[in-house]
Amino acid sequence: MKEITADQAHLFVQNVVLGVLKNESRTTRSVLAAVPHTHLDYRPDACAKTADELVRHIASADNLFLKSVVDGVFVPGSVKVPQDLKAPEQIAEWYGSEYARNFEAVTKLPGEQLIRMMNFRGQFERPAFTFLQIGLLHTVHHRGQLSTYLRPMGGKVPAIYGESYDSAQAKKAAQAPA
Repeated sequence: MKEITADQAHLFVQNVVLGVLKNESRTTRSVLAAVPHTHLDYRPDACAKTADELVRHIASADNLFLKSVVDGVFVPGSVKVPQDLKAPEQIAEWYGSEYARNFEAVTKLPGEQLIRMMNFRGQFERPAFTFLQIGLLHTVHHRGQLSTYLRPMGGKVPAIYGESYDSAQAKKAAQAPA
């Protein structure tokens, strides 16, 4: 991979990455908030995370990637959903406010910090800005898992990349004459 300059990294993050992250975080928040309060122990297989574990993992990991880029180092476990937050809607609210704070900090990073090499848990090193995309892909992966839990748990799937069946039905019901 050809190295990019600090100015190029800054322009790329400002003109491409930030817009994608902002839109995807809205979708992530809506999926987290759509998890029913009941059956949080649901898992489709014994080796899968429970719905509660997945909600907490998504909310914390998405914020960990942003915070790590800002801090210039990964500190596993440094971002955790507070244990007193039990309901998915509460966790979604926490996720949104933490994400807004971390996102704002990312918007202020200079190009030099964006190209600084970061070590990911002793596994590999990459320029800091690449972890914004790696974090996004991680979140999208787990968000997809969680969205498949929603109907078996008795919930509704929100619009993710366009309308879902459930969001279309809700729209029809809202437009129906009373």
